[in-house]
Amino acid sequence: MSFTLQIVLFSSLPLFLICLTWKLYFSSSKSHKNLPPSPPKLPLIGNLHQLGSSPHRALQSMAQTYGSLMLLHFGTVPVIVASSVDAAREIMKTHDIIFSNRPFSNIASRIFYGSKDIAFAPYGEYWRQVKSISILHLFSNKRVESFRQVREDEVARMIEKIQKANNSVVDLSELLVSLTNNVVSRVALGRTYEGMEVKNMLDRMVQLMAGFSMGNYIPSLEWVDRLSGLHRKADDLAKEIDEFCEGVVEAHLNKKDFGVEGQDLVDVLLEIQRDNSTGFRLERHMIKAIILVRHDYDYHLLNMNLF
Repeated sequence: MSFTLQIVLFSSLPLFLICLTWKLYFSSSKSHKNLPPSPPKLPLIGNLHQLGSSPHRALQSMAQTYGSLMLLHFGTVPVIVASSVDAAREIMKTHDIIFSNRPFSNIASRIFYGSKDIAFAPYGEYWRQVKSISILHLFSNKRVESFRQVREDEVARMIEKIQKANNSVVDLSELLVSLTNNVVSRVALGRTYEGMEVKNMLDRMVQLMAGFSMGNYIPSLEWVDRLSGLHRKADDLAKEIDEFCEGVVEAHLNKKDFGVEGQDLVDVLLEIQRDNSTGFRLERHMIKAIILVRHDYDYHLLNMNLF
């Protein structure tokens, strides 16, 4: 074989591999007969390039073409998109057990103690036990009613601040954020955190969770997140969050009054752990994961509802 021919064959090899990958990718996707309609996808990135800067509008547009139930690929991860009430009912109610599991998130696992919170824990016995504790002990009608005084106190404080402003300009956004933060903090943790340190910590957590992670879309390329420093940022934040949660738990353990009146959510969880009243052993890191996700979720949900 001549040297020139070797050069030609060697240079053609990458193109051959690309074409082979393309063919295998599309032929394998067509072999599944019972999958929902799906728009054409690209190797590796799937349909990510079609989402654009307004994913909700892009999904609406694709649904008009491919129907109310369609299959997309976010990277190499298959995703079912339901765009009608009937399709959503089939997933959320009729076949809810089949769709109950959650995709693994490396970032969430690093922050929430190995995904021990109710939001990211995989579907199974642990998730069912934590959900039961939340429904029966943390957010029952009786428990919510017990926090009425907290809500009324914080609303009164906000009104007082507005009255003291007289005719000067009042930043209602700032006041409402402060109101929701104080209510959630007192209900979940037993006290308010006026400084910006905790808020900034929670905001950074949300940014990390909502940011782009290569491993979430192309699991085989998760090493890119490590090289980019994303894992290090998550680990550093997790350490900071753990120090905060540990301080909260210790402060509650050192309280002398364990009466029912005035209990916050941390008190309730520690009481369940101490009495083993549910028959399910709540470990310390589980308690920290639960209070962390509840505080952060409620805080940001209330803020979104307000604005």
